[in-house]
Amino acid sequence: MTSDSNRITIEDIRSAKGRDEPLVCLTAYTARVAQILDQYCDLLLVGDSMGMVLYGMEGTRGVTLDMIINHGQAIMRGSKRACVVLDMPFGTYEDDPANALKNAKRLMNETGASAVKLEGGADLAPTIKHIVDAGIPVMAHIGLLPQSVEEPGGFRVQGKTEDTQEQLLQDARAVEQAGAFAMVIEATLDAAADKITQAVSIPTIGIGASPNCDGQILVTEDMLGITGDYVPKFVKQYANMSEIMDDAAKHYAQEVRTRRFPAKDHLYTLSKKAS
Repeated sequence: MTSDSNRITIEDIRSAKGRDEPLVCLTAYTARVAQILDQYCDLLLVGDSMGMVLYGMEGTRGVTLDMIINHGQAIMRGSKRACVVLDMPFGTYEDDPANALKNAKRLMNETGASAVKLEGGADLAPTIKHIVDAGIPVMAHIGLLPQSVEEPGGFRVQGKTEDTQEQLLQDARAVEQAGAFAMVIEATLDAAADKITQAVSIPTIGIGASPNCDGQILVTEDMLGITGDYVPKFVKQYANMSEIMDDAAKHYAQEVRTRRFPAKDHLYTLSKKAS
């Protein structure tokens, strides 16, 4: 599933719809992390979750275009294989399709990434179409929309009623018809995500959705266990890097304070000349 340049393409992602083997997706923000994840992932998302996991923000709204561009450039340097998608930050696409296109072009031109992602359903369909018609691939994002959550603790599971499930289905069909090549479904009732996945012809990427989605994505820091005490229900931690980092820092501090580090092996010295 690679192109001639070995980079997975948008068409490769699109063609994964309905395959037995789901797409593997994770977020990435640094070149070294991208280099590691690139071996295993079909898609790397430079997500606005960086606001919380890297910058200590309470939400995603403080993330800027410059931040996405800087980290996007790093991910493009660190990865060789995965399809790289960039989040469009809050305030860069919602009000004006022309402005959204201008910002999408800047993201693409300054990073060389494969696509942009924006949050919203039927209300954002005209903007998605405007960007796609200009030749820029768009990944949609429905269900829970983190950029729309203004208060901490405001994250709620979507699709709990028949009416909200119908609205989600309308959103999914609208972004599909607008030309999105795939869509993220976040924090949505399992049955609702299943229904959407069956109803649309483009891949669905679940995060807190359904195992029957065409792919899965997590925030890498959540997956590695380095984002703090709160762990969302949909996250499985495959490591506890917080404990590993804590232990390493503790031992480093102990060795510095007792002058055991640096030792002779870590010093630069002149070699003795042969007599």
